[in-house]
Amino acid sequence: MVRSCSGIITDWGGVLTTPLPETITAWLEADGIDHGVYRDVMRTWVRAAYDGGALNPIHALERGEVETREFERLLAAELRLADGGPVPAEGLITRMFSGFLPIEEMYAALREARGQGVRTCLLSNSWGNGYPRDRFSETFDGVVISGEVGMRKPEPEIFLHALELVGLEARDCVFVDDIEHNVAAATELGMVGILHRDPTETRIRLEEACGIRLTALL
Repeated sequence: MVRSCSGIITDWGGVLTTPLPETITAWLEADGIDHGVYRDVMRTWVRAAYDGGALNPIHALERGEVETREFERLLAAELRLADGGPVPAEGLITRMFSGFLPIEEMYAALREARGQGVRTCLLSNSWGNGYPRDRFSETFDGVVISGEVGMRKPEPEIFLHALELVGLEARDCVFVDDIEHNVAAATELGMVGILHRDPTETRIRLEEACGIRLTALL
């Protein structure tokens, strides 16, 4: 097996956690929020955030330009409960991401890759949510949270910042994300891109990209 990449840069939500769609669906059900209204709002905001549209609350939140409580207020004002009532704004982000559970296979693969000399870096667009930072020191050589650095994926600058943090060139790294726009941005810079869909598939592709062997969790 020929080693080509000496670094792994990875997203957090949806890669190191359970998938975002099922997490969001569980939150909508638990809070009694109208699913259709939520998806209409997010479709509009996310399209603008990733397709070159005007600045919107997602841009601002991910760059740390707006406080989480203000974003919660803006989002709650656009939503409604299934019975037509208002959505409580306070604690909205905490409730939204409460169902994110760690994917142990991915954490194990990253730790094992790091143990074989591969540099690892987290690169996450934050929505003001909490992170399991107690896991980070044993998993990553570098951590980049968008709201803490004032940049967001898919902006080239945040990828370059992550590369500088781990001391590698783009051609030396593989990038993992569950959002196609972000993977495309990384590959345009010269990284190997992996669009994450399944932990086992991603682990195999990391083996191929880095020329290493990673243990499958049973």
